[in-house]
Amino acid sequence: MSDPHTPDTPLMSESVQSGDTTQDKASTSGGKDSMSGKPAQSASTASPQTGPERPPMNPYLAGVFLGLTLLASYLILGAGLGASGALARFGAWAEHLVLPARVEANAYFGPWFPGPLSYYLVFMVVGVFAGGLFSALSGGRVRVGVERGPTASRMRRLILALLGGVLAGFASRLAMGCTSGQGLSGGAILLTGSFVFMGCLFAAGYLTAWAFRRQWK
Repeated sequence: MSDPHTPDTPLMSESVQSGDTTQDKASTSGGKDSMSGKPAQSASTASPQTGPERPPMNPYLAGVFLGLTLLASYLILGAGLGASGALARFGAWAEHLVLPARVEANAYFGPWFPGPLSYYLVFMVVGVFAGGLFSALSGGRVRVGVERGPTASRMRRLILALLGGVLAGFASRLAMGCTSGQGLSGGAILLTGSFVFMGCLFAAGYLTAWAFRRQWK
């Protein structure tokens, strides 16, 4: 993915000196490449294109479809949507490959066996990844890269992302749900704890934003 914080401004001038003469190529060519006649583009902002890129779906329309999906989940399965529960089961399954006796004796992971992946949220998460990949491919929006601010190295960005993911995953288990299971599904049935969860989530986000904002400037 391209760096969203790389200045996307046209090349204003490219001076070529020949003896005592300086020529502004951009001004004499109308901002176009003199060889191809196409608009000039800075090499620092150029990115490989896999095809014509189509804009993503309107977020408000996507929200309507998400709400309908949640309603269908309650009507058909009798339960809402979620993500952290599936990831926890993936983790239990992976640990079981190395330490089976320890995992089965664990009071939290043990009841999920012998089939920890036989759970509807596991299939939902797989479908989310598959659907997102299909959408990106069909829209020509697939980019390989690390999204980061100009002051953050790739390694720092990856380390912070890993630490944030670990904290979010651990907190979602303590809260018995993530923004999907606790916030979206719980809020849909007007659970008090879900509204408290979302309030604390936004408050913590605003309070810690200043500490991480520098990574993107």
